[in-house]
Amino acid sequence: MKVVSLVLTLALGALLLLATEDLPNWGDSDSPASLHLSNYYIENSMEQTSVPNLVTSVLADYRSYDTMFETTVIFCAGITVLTILRRSHRKKKKEVKPRPKGQDHDLILISAARMIAPMMQLFALYVVAHGHHSPGGGFQGGVIFGASFILLALAYDLETVLARLKERSVLIMSGIGVAIYVGIGTICLVLGGNFLDYGAWSKVLGVSVVEAHSHGMLGVEIGVAITVMFIMFSLYADLSSGGEMDEGL
Repeated sequence: MKVVSLVLTLALGALLLLATEDLPNWGDSDSPASLHLSNYYIENSMEQTSVPNLVTSVLADYRSYDTMFETTVIFCAGITVLTILRRSHRKKKKEVKPRPKGQDHDLILISAARMIAPMMQLFALYVVAHGHHSPGGGFQGGVIFGASFILLALAYDLETVLARLKERSVLIMSGIGVAIYVGIGTICLVLGGNFLDYGAWSKVLGVSVVEAHSHGMLGVEIGVAITVMFIMFSLYADLSSGGEMDEGL
């Protein structure tokens, strides 16, 4: 089975390398993307979306389908890791040596983590909420927020954090993030627009079509942040404990 997997992996890698011959050279000013797409985004993004952050307007509006599936891939990756590690745990019990309660808790480390974590979470909210006007967005804000929970798990232990942030809740919330993204796009259909055509939201938000694009991007960025945050913590919890959710690193 391992040989078959190796052969398939090498064959896929060879196909991907072969396909790179058809790609334009790095930074080629005559490539289709440089001649048409880039100029269009630069010249029309602000006028069509009222979002000064060009990167966000491309990712969350012009290429919103792509970003939606990227978020779905992150969600599926988290579920896959959980499924594999949990199944392996059932087949073969790992010998766990419980960490002595209270002996590994460093007072300085815990105090520092308790002060830093709230600031990280506040900054993460700013990065998400202001991501379409300055550098940031859902992916970055979600990573910072998830890292704050990992910091607490490292300072205390995994069980302490899981006592307040249940594994079941983590999975549900990561799915809700994807649902928010898809839901915003679906409501656009209900309002008479195309899927993920945020301009349709102007009918219920009482704003112009251009401003509705900005609000729609903020909505999907919140969905992305929720999924990234909880999946990131789920990956840490699964990988650091071997799927047993006991003590982590």
